[in-house]
Amino acid sequence: MKIIRFKDINSLRDEILNGGLEQFLVVQLDDRKIELDANYFQRMEELASDADSSITYCHYRERKNGVVSLHPVIDYQFGSVRDDFDFGPLVMLNVADALAASEEMSEGKPGWIDGGWYELRLRMSIGRTIAAVPEYLYTVEQRDLRKSGEKQHDYVDPRNILYQTHMERVFTDFLIATGGVVNPVEVSASEEKGDFPVEASVVIPVRNRVSTVGEAVKSALSQATDFPFNVIVVDNDSDDGTRELLENIDDPRFILIKANKEDNLGIGGCWNRAILSENCGRYAVQLDSDDIYSDEKTLQKIIDKFRSDHCGMVVGSYILTDFNLEPIPPGLIDHKEWTNLNGANNALRINGFGAPRAFLTSLVRNYLFPNVSYGEDYAMALRISRDYKVGRIYEPLYYCRRWSGNSDADLSIEKTNDHNAYKDFIRSVELIARIRANMTEQQ
Repeated sequence: MKIIRFKDINSLRDEILNGGLEQFLVVQLDDRKIELDANYFQRMEELASDADSSITYCHYRERKNGVVSLHPVIDYQFGSVRDDFDFGPLVMLNVADALAASEEMSEGKPGWIDGGWYELRLRMSIGRTIAAVPEYLYTVEQRDLRKSGEKQHDYVDPRNILYQTHMERVFTDFLIATGGVVNPVEVSASEEKGDFPVEASVVIPVRNRVSTVGEAVKSALSQATDFPFNVIVVDNDSDDGTRELLENIDDPRFILIKANKEDNLGIGGCWNRAILSENCGRYAVQLDSDDIYSDEKTLQKIIDKFRSDHCGMVVGSYILTDFNLEPIPPGLIDHKEWTNLNGANNALRINGFGAPRAFLTSLVRNYLFPNVSYGEDYAMALRISRDYKVGRIYEPLYYCRRWSGNSDADLSIEKTNDHNAYKDFIRSVELIARIRANMTEQQ
């Protein structure tokens, strides 16, 4: 069995049709030099046959400066629909499935930016098994040496706009085929009403950010608005002086909620404490404990957007900076890939909604955040966007500091995999819920 370097769908079909009567073939997805273990082909084919899998992939090793490290992959879930899913550079394809999935693709759909791989693997996943083999069966040279925090925003880099636009079209076709397309609506007048102590609350969950949280709170309290607001900080058992700093803030608009270790709160749990508090306003607006708003008009702009668009959620834009607030690449993160027509659908494909995020409190109280410290905001945003419109503000509303103290500045492959697997789980649940809701409406 030989390895076929993937170029495009038509070339792959030619290789299959001109080859022998093999049940499986191995496709290489990038140009890295690969060293196969002696039993790679036999082991992979045996497992692919036993599992009757459409696509089979495995753990691999990476060599960097002569040092070899392990690179585990994660299981493919129904919601593993992001275009940057890491199969590794080698995949084994079921030949019959690849031909069936590519048949329509090869008829008048030229111009795939990625050669059609994303569309092919989405099609091959429908109703079929995609198997991850938890065994290390080959070694490759490591190319991308950036830290996890430096890779995080590749999908919103303006230089990648053509690629992202193409991926969105491919993914939307997949949603149509699986019945997962949604059409969110405006929030009703009754959902916007209700008695709240203030119009808006700035919510800041924090743990051990004594060097930055004071600036964040000051930024929030300095907002100039035509409505009453407060600032709710949920301190999650800080032990570095953060709590003492917060206890000394003297402002009637400042509310400190103290959580203890025994409460077992993640960031999502801290958000729930703020949202369910009797002090929470009609709208809850996010600010991270190491970031600051760009000026005193940010909060007003966000609430104005709620009022004008009648949306369940508002998302702004931000500038990525170092600790000293000096802009760093890629600079402005504005999520201009979002469209009112298709943004809620495309959101299942990409890894985030942007920031700062703000929510209609009455809706969030119905759903609540998952009590985790990664992906909690993404889960809430997907849930709201299933039914309700999301308002976008494309001018920068805050400065997002990227520094060594960030929890995602330099993650291990294991932690990165944990994060990706959790977000794929969220996507899986959300995609299933959307499909079921559409089936119910059609009955």
